Amino acid sequence: MATCTRGCAPAVRFCQRLNRLKTLDGDMMATSLKRCLSTLDLTLMGVGGMVGSGLYVLTGTVAKDKAGPAVIISFLFAGFASLLAAFCYAEFGARIPKTGSAYMFTYVSVGEVWAFLIGWNVILENMIGGAAVARAWSGYLDSIFNHAIQNFTETHIMQWNVPFLAHYPDLLAAGILVIASVFISFGVQVSSYLNHIFSTVSMGVIVFILVFGFMLAEPANWSQEQGGFAPYGLSGILAGSATCFYAFVGFDVIASSSEEAKNPQKAIPVATAISLGLAATAYVLVSTVLTLMVPWRTLDPNSALADAFFRRGYSWAGVVVAVGSICAMNTVLLCNLFSLPRIVYAMAEDGLFFSIFARVNPLTKVPVNAILVFGILMAILALIFDLEALVQFLSIGTLLAYTFVAASVIVLRFQPEKTSSKGTASTSPNPNAEPSPGPSESQTITEDSEEPKQYESFSDKLQLVERQKTRERRGVGQLKAYWEPYLDKLLGDCEPGEVVAFGVMTLIVSSVSLCAVLEFGNTQLQLPLWSFTMLLVIFSLAYIISLVLIWVHEPQKNTTTFQVPLVPLTPGASILINVFLMMKLSLLTWIRFTVWIAIGLLVYFGYGIWHSKEAMRELEPKDMAARYVVLPSGSLVETVQSVQPDGQMETSAHHISSSTTPTAEDCGGKR
Repeated sequence: MATCTRGCAPAVRFCQRLNRLKTLDGDMMATSLKRCLSTLDLTLMGVGGMVGSGLYVLTGTVAKDKAGPAVIISFLFAGFASLLAAFCYAEFGARIPKTGSAYMFTYVSVGEVWAFLIGWNVILENMIGGAAVARAWSGYLDSIFNHAIQNFTETHIMQWNVPFLAHYPDLLAAGILVIASVFISFGVQVSSYLNHIFSTVSMGVIVFILVFGFMLAEPANWSQEQGGFAPYGLSGILAGSATCFYAFVGFDVIASSSEEAKNPQKAIPVATAISLGLAATAYVLVSTVLTLMVPWRTLDPNSALADAFFRRGYSWAGVVVAVGSICAMNTVLLCNLFSLPRIVYAMAEDGLFFSIFARVNPLTKVPVNAILVFGILMAILALIFDLEALVQFLSIGTLLAYTFVAASVIVLRFQPEKTSSKGTASTSPNPNAEPSPGPSESQTITEDSEEPKQYESFSDKLQLVERQKTRERRGVGQLKAYWEPYLDKLLGDCEPGEVVAFGVMTLIVSSVSLCAVLEFGNTQLQLPLWSFTMLLVIFSLAYIISLVLIWVHEPQKNTTTFQVPLVPLTPGASILINVFLMMKLSLLTWIRFTVWIAIGLLVYFGYGIWHSKEAMRELEPKDMAARYVVLPSGSLVETVQSVQPDGQMETSAHHISSSTTPTAEDCGGKR
């Protein structure tokens, strides 16, 4: 057994390195960036990130092909599903006001390698998302001028016929990305002002569409003669909801901006709620107007709103809609270019990505290197790739990030607060650091035993008289007092938070299994009815039992910052929805995702794991720790320990005579 333990030690240490958590300093507001964003700034960023080209294109596409006028219900369902994920981001953004969004949240609660992979995928999502929006912006502007830009480029510059590439280089899309990157590098306030301008114009156009559109509304377009309100039934509404869900992707820009917010504890939750509410209201009302103005079967998926006004005889209104569409796409573009460099900066600041991207310009207080380099990379993508090829890469990284953030909320909610060796509160412990003895190790309270009794601190841990009272108080991550008589024998020996971590893992596995059966059971797998039903019951029970297993433990009760309501139900539902949507993605998307993950692992094991600041923190000498050992004779021995980089401990002991030092009984009496 000893030989096996020694042989497994390197593997255990390697796993600890991969899963080490980020240690946060006591002053969460300290930053090299500039805290200048107000609640209004963050709200408009959130609105700009969500209300983009989807409002002008997606509404018509879903209404015509999937849901009919019931696209309204689809947007309501999608908005509710997005709200579950937004709650999780809001809690982390308020509790940990550091840039990095999903990457940072995963790092402090799940582990380093998982955080790197989440950040790596979010980088790709933002790059592709920005390039796709720039390409759509260019195409929309080109259509206004009857494709004159495309014709000129193909005739006088160049064109090519290469698979997976565009037919011609989109110089306009690349140019707008480079120009926007330059503006964003001037500072966060410049980015905020530009977003204010474009968002105000966009919202003004939306108000125009609603007022003028309701004046032209014809309720007969929802009648049975036109197919009724929900011509595709419930299945069409749900299919439409899966597509509409991506219209709300973009609220995470608020969490990415938390390190530049003046009052993130208040501003992040408020801005998230208001922006998501405004976006959902805009999508629902515009969908209502669109399907009332013209029959839903006749909608033009490419430019539904402009075409609807044109067919009603108001072609001039199409120009107003075009202006609103371009401004809306500008806001999405700015949000992508704003959040992407900050995620790169957060990873570089932690040592997991190249250090050149961690440099902050002393004048503008923004990571200029990250902004310009990744802005140019985004421009190259928009220059050579077609819009359809770009869009196929989207979604999977975002859904994976949502899943990990929801899981992180559960883990952190039931994790006991730790204190670092320097006395600063840390949201999460470092699992690879030299562990301080937990209650089971540092408090040996068998009074009848002749073994020495050891306590972490004389003032805090020497509890001989009040032992029973201490046991009655339930700590975070432990079983609730009500459930202790029933579950203590089964779960009582587990460390605080250990059962919850196992429950979260089971929750994710059961969600994946349940969604896989639902999605592929009757199609690819062709399961018989009894097998399909049995698997559904088994995985549903596993999912519910996981939630109950987490719920019977004591959560943290933090009243200073926003907390997700109904934990673990809210993040658990978010995990299930995100996994279900991932199952609907194409096989080609999963293959591309696997390739990108493999490239990310090469970067991590080639650079990140060797330059991680958490690894360097572990090599720093630890503070001196004093411990008091109660000997059976009644005297105390003070033990001073210093943890060295190689993990060995130097110990100096000073025996304190019982005649000059109070015994355990005296200490207990004085307490």
